Amino acid sequence: MDRRLERAILELLERRGQAATICPSDAARAVYEGDDQGWRALMEPARRAARRLVTAGEVEITQGGRPVEPTKARGPIRIRRAR
Repeated sequence: MDRRLERAILELLERRGQAATICPSDAARAVYEGDDQGWRALMEPARRAARRLVTAGEVEITQGGRPVEPTKARGPIRIRRAR
């Protein structure tokens, strides 16, 4: 599941404009195979996947449009390609 979430994040960003961002929920919904609210259980795994991609230099986590240190991010985050 971890790798699927990482791939989903990268694929979703690839389909959008260079400066576009996504929410971790977009990745959770993309990999969830049901049609109910079960994707919500994948929110924290999606956030962890984003943090791993930050470490790999693939993406940035932002809050208020500014990059934040993943370990310090509290509350809603957005994910964008690394600049």
